[in-house]
Amino acid sequence: KKEPPTEVTLWGKVYSIEDTERLDLSYNQLTGSIPSKIGNLKNLTYLSLSENLLTGEIPSEIWNLTNLIELNFHNNDLTGSISPEIGNLTNLTNLRLSDNHFTGSIPSEIGNLTNLTELHISGSDIGVNQHPGSIPPEIGNLTNLTFLSLGNKQLTGSIPPEIGNLTKLTYLDLYRNELTGSIPPEIGNLVNLEKIFLHQNELTGSIPSEIGNMTNLNSITSDGNQLSGSIPPEIGNLTNLRGLYLYNNQLSGSIPPEIGNLTSLIQLDLHKNQLTGSIPSEIGNLTNLNYLYLYDNQLTGSIPPEIGNLTSLSWLISMYNQLTGSIPPEIGNLTNLTRLELHTNQLTGSIPPEIGNLTNLTRLELHTNQLIGEIPESICDLTNLNWSPDFINPNYLYSFLFNNQLCPPYPSCIEDDVGEQDTSNCD
Repeated sequence: KKEPPTEVTLWGKVYSIEDTERLDLSYNQLTGSIPSKIGNLKNLTYLSLSENLLTGEIPSEIWNLTNLIELNFHNNDLTGSISPEIGNLTNLTNLRLSDNHFTGSIPSEIGNLTNLTELHISGSDIGVNQHPGSIPPEIGNLTNLTFLSLGNKQLTGSIPPEIGNLTKLTYLDLYRNELTGSIPPEIGNLVNLEKIFLHQNELTGSIPSEIGNMTNLNSITSDGNQLSGSIPPEIGNLTNLRGLYLYNNQLSGSIPPEIGNLTSLIQLDLHKNQLTGSIPSEIGNLTNLNYLYLYDNQLTGSIPPEIGNLTSLSWLISMYNQLTGSIPPEIGNLTNLTRLELHTNQLTGSIPPEIGNLTNLTRLELHTNQLIGEIPESICDLTNLNWSPDFINPNYLYSFLFNNQLCPPYPSCIEDDVGEQDTSNCD
């Protein structure tokens, strides 16, 4: 009678079947397919083959390694589908299959892995996901998960409401899929969540007010969807937010004044929506803000003087709106500003001389407004600007004043670059 083998040879090295509990061959430039005899290492608790060049399908013998606690095949060129037999590995706490070329749907048996704390399957479509499938509702069984990454997988269908069961989650990544339907209100149960990525899907409906329960959030990235309705005032509860990215949706209504509660915000990006009403004066509370993008909306009213409180601001971009009134002199407080783009509005009044304080500016765009009066001499203090009389390649950092009602005499530093001006009301 033949004795069962006591050793396995993998990639030129011999391993004891009894004694091998940990096998880490990551970053070894391994090629070819994963040998099926790896499944003989029945006592393995840790298996990592990440960051190699492995091809082919995951051998079915892997799913017999029921002692595995961690399985990591991240960043290879593996193909085929993820077998329903994955549900056998009920001791797994960490599963990383991201950045491969798997096809097919996520098997519902993944819901058996109730000890999982981290599940990474993102990016595993790269190019060839023939049967994307949807997020199985059984994912809601994984109540120990703290990290869930399913981004860049061409997943379809809606976000299952069962996602609200994952109350230990701190990181949720569903970006760059083809998810439809609305954001389920159950998402508000994820009170430990710190980062949520829903961008570049096809999500519709409004942002649920329950988002205000997620007070540990420091980043919301939900751009590039078809979200509609207004920004819920409950967003003002999220006082730990550092980044709020809702651009390129169909959001309407006004910017809620409660946004002024988000005093930790560093980046606020609401561009390319259908927002109306005026910029709330409470925006002046956001004294840590570096980037403010409000362009390509339908905002009206004047720029609030409280904008001058945002002394950390580097970029203020609010062109393509319907803003009226004059540029507040308080803008001169924003001495860290490198880009000020207010063109294509209906701004009136004269350019405040305080603009000369903004000596770090590399781009100033005030063209296509109704600005009047003389240009202040202090504009010549802005020595980092390249002026152009008319609109040329937008990829170059040029500054523009054309298409206003600015009156001569023009400051000598820009007299050839003021462009077309309506001087009919000048003295």
